[in-house]
Amino acid sequence: MKAYIFINAGPTVKPGDLVAELRGISGIASADVCWGLPDIIAVVNVPDVKDFQTLVLDKLQKLRGVEQTDTHVVAM
Repeated sequence: MKAYIFINAGPTVKPGDLVAELRGISGIASADVCWGLPDIIAVVNVPDVKDFQTLVLDKLQKLRGVEQTDTHVVAM
């Protein structure tokens, strides 16, 4: 299961620091800082919906500095 996740960081967080943390999470294939909104685009690649839900809801959205996410699942 693959998805692009657009992430907006809070005002007190440096997007580069958040990207470094994201890159260390299993299932995140890549994460890059962007100019403008979103602040970060992450590519997620996991085996199934359960792993996807765990990654997004239990890990990514709970990271310090993640203010908002917008998830786009890729049709395969």
